[in-house]
Amino acid sequence: MHAFRAAVEAGDIDAVEALLAEDVVFSSPVVFKPYPGKAITAAILRAVFHVFEDFRYVREIGDPAAPDHALVFTARVGDRELTGCDFLHVNEDGLIDEFMVMVRPLSGAHALAEAMGARFDGIVQEAEARSA
Repeated sequence: MHAFRAAVEAGDIDAVEALLAEDVVFSSPVVFKPYPGKAITAAILRAVFHVFEDFRYVREIGDPAAPDHALVFTARVGDRELTGCDFLHVNEDGLIDEFMVMVRPLSGAHALAEAMGARFDGIVQEAEARSA
């Protein structure tokens, strides 16, 4: 099992953050531009911990020794069920330097966008405080 998956399943957001490279780039399923940097990525993931309900990984795809990993999950946002995938790339130090999320169906993506949008000012403030 990938260390990221184990940390998420344990609900250990500090361990999740420790697995992120300083130069990680997070690509969201609901916005066009990627978010570069550990502070903003960690803040986004902290918010996701609160937005997703009944989150669980259902499949892990890829060779555990390879740098690329795909973690398929199910979750709920409000009354919308969704399926998604976390695509991770780890650098030579074993830290996540690319983190891309995809979700379906479209109604689930809309619910996620709305829930995260409502928290985004707080996400940005947290990231700025951590970067200072």
